[in-house]
Amino acid sequence: MVKHQPLQVYEKQVLLSLVTGIYGCRWKRYQRSQDESSKWECAWFTILSSSFLLLLFWTYFWLVAQNDFNDFNWLVYNHSGEWRDETIPIVTSTTVGFIYITFLLVTAFPKPLSNVADLHFRTTIGVLATLLTIVSGFVSVDDVWGDEWEIILVSLQFTAPFLHIGGLVTLTAVSWLIAGYVVRKERSNFQVTVLAIYILALLALCLAPLTFTCPCIMDRHVLKPPPVIIGRRGAPMLAPENTMMSFSRALQHGASSLEADVTISVDGVPFLMRDHTLRRTTDVSKVFPSREHEDASFFNWTEIHSLNAGHWFLESDPYWTVKTLSPKDRSRIGNLTICSLVEMLRLAARANSSVLLNIRKPAPEHPRFRSWFMDTLWTLQKAGISHRKVTWAPDTDRGRVRGLLQTTNEKLSVEEIRHRGITSLTIHYRKISHHDIQVYLAHNVSVTVYPVNEPWLYSVLWCSGVPSVSSDAPQVLQKVPYPVWLMSHSAYNFIWISSDLVSVAVIMGIFFFQKWRISGMQNYNPEQIMLSAVVRRPSRDVNIMKEKLIFSGAAFSDSSHCFQIHN
Repeated sequence: MVKHQPLQVYEKQVLLSLVTGIYGCRWKRYQRSQDESSKWECAWFTILSSSFLLLLFWTYFWLVAQNDFNDFNWLVYNHSGEWRDETIPIVTSTTVGFIYITFLLVTAFPKPLSNVADLHFRTTIGVLATLLTIVSGFVSVDDVWGDEWEIILVSLQFTAPFLHIGGLVTLTAVSWLIAGYVVRKERSNFQVTVLAIYILALLALCLAPLTFTCPCIMDRHVLKPPPVIIGRRGAPMLAPENTMMSFSRALQHGASSLEADVTISVDGVPFLMRDHTLRRTTDVSKVFPSREHEDASFFNWTEIHSLNAGHWFLESDPYWTVKTLSPKDRSRIGNLTICSLVEMLRLAARANSSVLLNIRKPAPEHPRFRSWFMDTLWTLQKAGISHRKVTWAPDTDRGRVRGLLQTTNEKLSVEEIRHRGITSLTIHYRKISHHDIQVYLAHNVSVTVYPVNEPWLYSVLWCSGVPSVSSDAPQVLQKVPYPVWLMSHSAYNFIWISSDLVSVAVIMGIFFFQKWRISGMQNYNPEQIMLSAVVRRPSRDVNIMKEKLIFSGAAFSDSSHCFQIHN
């Protein structure tokens, strides 16, 4: 009778040895049994995968949130009192973290549950630090900028079809791992659970397009003209906001209308200023150091006009555009002053453009608290602009507004809009849905959506039929002659069904192949092994490194008995 020791089986896994070196800084020959992965390994791979998924969501959020980077910096300024571009460190750290975690996960892909335990200490610390940073980032954004999460839902109107295809590709690739795990001879409840979760995820992804609301899935002949572009505070990426140069640049880059923030000075002169103080956009800290935190409306026009409104733009470079300006433009910006309302209105009148005024009502203790309305109307008459070209944005004193178009920033019902005598709606893109837009347009209510700075959002609103958008980047939207993508319903249905069928077919093929491959690895006998060794040709799946046979008082014919091979 023949006795033997279990064979040691080594799979051809060059990449596995490389991964072991990368993860654990161990470059010696790697040997590992085929036993079940430990709970620690499963837990650690779960941590790595969770970090990747959270970081993927975080990266996607900041990609689509580029539309609101200026508003984010302004929000941080109101909290901290210091103006700086806070998006730079966030985007930089997000990019580095995403590359790092993606690299670890991809290199772990060949055999994740067997290799994660070999992580080097520094790698472990790096993964945990990345995970903690992501979690703290989520908490901070939710606290400071919580409303911005809604941009995820808005962006899905544009990206959902592409995310669907990407999800199918990912699940198809992961099926190699899932199949290799569930088709083994050993059976466990966990294997059944993994397979069930995978099938449910695949089914949900295949049917996901039934829930999509994508305005750009439409017939070309139904597409309406592009939305009119309103220069929000002019073109603040090309010149300081709310200055004459900024409004001129907006008109030069295709803006058909201008939007401005109006404040009333202590002597009754309406001027253009977004902030409550003059600290961010002027040199008030140098000219009036004791009054830099004072409300801008409590300065008189002579004091306001003496301040420089361009140096801050050249020094802080809020949009990374200063280097693109010519020396002549930089010199001109360096000498800019705060713009009065009458100057902007005269510019609009010469260009035959309409204007949208967001007027900040003075505080009760302000000397012009009771006369601010007449101060503004007198300025309109002085500028010589037609009242039909002016849209009045304040939500107060509507009964006193005559001859001016009225708008609101609230989301109101059609009945309420008519009751208030409002002719248009100026609303943030997060507060209005595709369905709401269709309802307003069906009742002849004009809709202006703000802020729209990215081509993808402009395309979604264009396909939704929005008549006008307010933008900080008219020079960007001017270069969008057509929606970024437009597809008919029949074309998309074909792509959807075809991609689902191809994905399912490939996944089934992978499962069958893995079952055939693993079943072949688990059935060997010594005669086959020794024959392969004699001809120096490896078997189909494994290389036999060593076999030790022990004979104990048995006939030579007994050597033909079968061996049991342990993988």
